[in-house]
Amino acid sequence: MSNESSKAQEPQIDETLEAQVDTEVVEDEASLMDELTQANFRVEELEQVLAAAEAKVEEQKDSVIRAAAEVDNVRRRAAMDVEKAHKFALEKFANELLPVIDNLERALSGTNSEDENTKAIFEGVELTLKSFTSAVEKFGLSQINPQGEAFDPEHHQAIGMQPSADFPANTVMMVMQKGYLLNDRLLRPAMVMVSQGGASVDTQA
Repeated sequence: MSNESSKAQEPQIDETLEAQVDTEVVEDEASLMDELTQANFRVEELEQVLAAAEAKVEEQKDSVIRAAAEVDNVRRRAAMDVEKAHKFALEKFANELLPVIDNLERALSGTNSEDENTKAIFEGVELTLKSFTSAVEKFGLSQINPQGEAFDPEHHQAIGMQPSADFPANTVMMVMQKGYLLNDRLLRPAMVMVSQGGASVDTQA
């Protein structure tokens, strides 16, 4: 082969090589773009999965917080119920004891400590009443005896009102029946007579 024919073939070879290189570059670029596109799709899928997982975690966290709060509320209510049960379990029993105390007080008022005939009875009833009252006080029973105090509708029951020069208006002038509390809960109001204040005097004939 002559030098001229060799020189003539060299440009054709170069063009062929350039065409092959261009084709390979285009194919590589297309392949790279395809991989980038797939990678972008994969990233989006992973981001969606991550967002869903985070949302589920937040939802479960909120559920756990609500459940813990509910458990705490149930525990608090149960503790209050137990406390009330302890405080007021004796309420019915204490109500049954009130007439006994009333009768002991009536027996005491019906005897005279100065009279030799009833002195022993008075002292016996007085001692019994004191020991009985002391025993029930240990379980939260307390007496309401508002003689001379201001009328309190929450703890007193007025059976009437009378004019009185000795007591200011709306003052308890007489206790007809003592009231009782059990751990600050009203068992029985005190039955009282309330003063209307000083009576007006008509000086006209």
